[in-house]
Amino acid sequence: NTVAPKFENFVILGIGGSALGPLAVHQALNHYYYNELPPERRGHRPRFYVMDNIDPVRFKELFQMLDPRKTLFNVISKSGNTSETMAQFLIVRDTLRQVCGDSYAEHLVVTTDKANGNLLPLALKEGYKRFVIPAGVGGRFSELTPVGLLAAAICGIDVLQLLEGALAMDQGIRDSKGVLSNPAQLRAALAHLSLQKGKNISVFMPYADGLKTMADWYAQLWAESLGKRFDRQGQVVHVGQTPVKALGVTDQHSQVQLYVEGPDDKVVTFVTVEKFKETQKIPIDLELPEDIQFLGGRTLEELLFAEQKATEYALTLAGRQHQKITLPTLDAYNVGQLLLLLEWETAYM
Repeated sequence: NTVAPKFENFVILGIGGSALGPLAVHQALNHYYYNELPPERRGHRPRFYVMDNIDPVRFKELFQMLDPRKTLFNVISKSGNTSETMAQFLIVRDTLRQVCGDSYAEHLVVTTDKANGNLLPLALKEGYKRFVIPAGVGGRFSELTPVGLLAAAICGIDVLQLLEGALAMDQGIRDSKGVLSNPAQLRAALAHLSLQKGKNISVFMPYADGLKTMADWYAQLWAESLGKRFDRQGQVVHVGQTPVKALGVTDQHSQVQLYVEGPDDKVVTFVTVEKFKETQKIPIDLELPEDIQFLGGRTLEELLFAEQKATEYALTLAGRQHQKITLPTLDAYNVGQLLLLLEWETAYM
């Protein structure tokens, strides 16, 4: 309520979980072309950008495209030692000082540790609004802290429903009576068994464009948590399962041939949505060739579901391991559940 009337743009400066988490939830729950919508279609909320790299061309072109005087920048770093994020921050602060004068601090929000790090004293000295990353939470597990919740709230996502879903999943996992009734423990157990059977690659393949960046977030969660040189006894083991992100149906045309007929070193997780928030009917045209007439009268979601089932069936026939997570709808409650499921699964693994 306080940000929307003052700012046309909200920009995250962060990398890793600080960038992937907010972007994944935004893409899952907001309009796919959110930034291109006119202000009234966005509820007069600011456009949303995530600067998760230090490519100088991209960074320069950001400022060619937006007015810093109408932009709020959220600097996210628990330690304040993240070189990439701090370099971005220094450039942004210098630009804001030049164009905004003494009011530059009103354009900066920091999300950092409560008591330590390099950002905290700067924020206190220069008067930035602050949000706290809980001490025991690592970046890749931080989406349901202010790291992700601030961006979600500013861009109109129902953060209470997001948290309700996460808490429901968390409670269900804690109350479960054994592996078979605990979805996170079951997925972790299957992942562990698959790794023992030589499945060194874990493919995460959602069949919904809204979950495309969720695959990126999950890839970091899995890789950064599980890639280990040493075991707990200090022995060199070089262990870990490589995550691969894919998108159905797009990657049926770029990767599935390898999954079905290539090396048997992969396990695939499909993520599907039972009911999309939009539907799109395919027109009937009897003058078309017979081999494409069958599409007429169907919907895009019917075609999407059919292709997912066909991919699943092809993997089954080839004897390749796969599993599926199904969301009833792509809403804040279910996305909160999915985030917590995957975080718990990673912790168990």
